[in-house]
Amino acid sequence: MDQVTCAVPLHVPRPAGPWHEVRESLSRLGNAVVYSTWGEWLPSVLTNPRLRELLGRDWDRYRRTPDAAVRYRFAAARLLLKYTAAAALGTTPENLDLAYRLGGRPYLRGFDQLDLSLSHTGALMAAGFNRTGRIGVDAEPADRSVRLDLLESRMLTPAEAQEIAGLPEDQRAAHALRLWTLKEAYSKALGQGLRLGFNEFGFGPGGRLLAPDGSSASRGEWGFATHPVMGRYLLSVACHDAGLNTADDTSVETMLDRGFLSAMSRAAEPLEPSSAVGAAGYRPAGADVEAL
Repeated sequence: MDQVTCAVPLHVPRPAGPWHEVRESLSRLGNAVVYSTWGEWLPSVLTNPRLRELLGRDWDRYRRTPDAAVRYRFAAARLLLKYTAAAALGTTPENLDLAYRLGGRPYLRGFDQLDLSLSHTGALMAAGFNRTGRIGVDAEPADRSVRLDLLESRMLTPAEAQEIAGLPEDQRAAHALRLWTLKEAYSKALGQGLRLGFNEFGFGPGGRLLAPDGSSASRGEWGFATHPVMGRYLLSVACHDAGLNTADDTSVETMLDRGFLSAMSRAAEPLEPSSAVGAAGYRPAGADVEAL
């Protein structure tokens, strides 16, 4: 199996897109990655009269955040996620319900076939989308200082440490930072975060996943890539193909989880009196109130 190809990150500076490249990337490769700055999306946060509907259940968190910069960055990142997902699914962002798994990983309720990942650092925010498996993205400032002596014991495999030691001194920090972002992206894709031991896996030339001794640890079902973006950040992507042969069509009609659709249909059925919720209570006919 050839190694999975991760999409080249696309700059999306505003809600208007460009979105055709995102749809093309998802159709051709199965994944797409977008990036922007929260400042580019700030006008939409400040002026959009539908902001409450767009944020949905994130509205209360947005309103409770006291620091204005943190609040606006939070809202801008959620708009980037929702507008990109809406473009991929052929729907409107208000129709999408963003929720979070344990650890804070975002997902779209009812669209389990479309995996999401979000990263932000400084002014940059980046998001990954994959319809064939898991995806993780991580970004760091390209000039971030790193302590190689600490990384060697906490993050690097023996093979990676040996490779870095053989590089010219002025290239070592940049190479270590690339490995750091790749490992963060892979850990995010697995849903492990910092719980995954970073010195238990490594990366070789071409983004190949390696065991600690330097041998191959993947049969090609994973792809990895690192890209410089906006002249001052490194953005790494880990994308997975589960081999489920999902359809190229990512429209709502194709991607909507049938179990979720069934639950929503039951919730929309006519209400009937129910003694289970009190003499004046109502519940969806044939539905379990607690389950919904």
